[in-house]
Amino acid sequence: MPAIRLSALDQSPIRSGGTAAQALAESIELARHVESLGFERYWVAEHHGSASFAGCSPEVLLARIAAETQRIRVGSGGVMLMHYSPYKVAENFLLLQTLYPGRLDLGVGRAPGSDGITAQALAYGSPIGVEYFRNKLLDLRAFLRGERPETSAFSRVKATPRVVEQPQLWLLGSSEQSALYAAELGMCYSVAHFLNPAESHELAALYRDNFQPSAETPEPCVNVGVFVLCAPTQQEADDLALTRDIWRLGLERGEPGPIPSIAEARAYELSEGESELIQHRRQHAICGTPDLVRDRLLALADRHAVDELVVISNCHDFGVRKHSYALLAEAFGLR
Repeated sequence: MPAIRLSALDQSPIRSGGTAAQALAESIELARHVESLGFERYWVAEHHGSASFAGCSPEVLLARIAAETQRIRVGSGGVMLMHYSPYKVAENFLLLQTLYPGRLDLGVGRAPGSDGITAQALAYGSPIGVEYFRNKLLDLRAFLRGERPETSAFSRVKATPRVVEQPQLWLLGSSEQSALYAAELGMCYSVAHFLNPAESHELAALYRDNFQPSAETPEPCVNVGVFVLCAPTQQEADDLALTRDIWRLGLERGEPGPIPSIAEARAYELSEGESELIQHRRQHAICGTPDLVRDRLLALADRHAVDELVVISNCHDFGVRKHSYALLAEAFGLR
């Protein structure tokens, strides 16, 4: 297998005792940090009405992050296309590509990134639901290309500004449908192991087996998003992982909130069922010392037949989070 490339996915997590403003400032600092470490891409996520994540508008945040970096590719991980006009999304990213040529990734997803009523507020009365997602993908690509869109009523509509090189289009997903859409339409595919670890390798294979070349993507192009925490000792890594474990339990109880501190996570009294659930999930989260993390990530990359991993590393302490990326870069010999 060729050398592994590392990228980062940032959800702009809000920590207990912190603010959304701090989370966004940390996103900008983290982008500069991973660029200096030799990471390939820096993607920012989209969440709405969230007490856990500050990033509700990838396009806005990307404009600032691209201005604060020089080399690293920046992109959305991803824009929740079901809510929006493909034309508006295309123009947002054509504008970003004009400002920062050759560095933009447009990652889109099918998930709402919100609860049901917030999704309705985003759509604001539009009857076009997720069942039109494929058409939206086709229209989006056509607008980026400067071609006639799939929706015939918009045949004379052109997205501006025009660019020499289009943003690289990615479909993000954790389901068979997303893999099949990406394959059929010849798009790059980012499979979310951190959301569906049991089946992600099968989704990568499904994408490859059904891939149809396109002008932009003549061969299958796939990476894997994976949750990683790297620390000098296993105990430190386990403590960091616990903050995410406890946060996720709150999310599933309908009580989403900031990422707790290690002390807050330790103070939480786990039920027997919650303890078993955490232990099950830890089998898929890659948390440990640099050598252990490197070996497990190499095995995961081999199983998915990819040479790029997109790392997400949410925990309470930002300094520790930065150090996790630095240890990971050192373990993989990045420049």
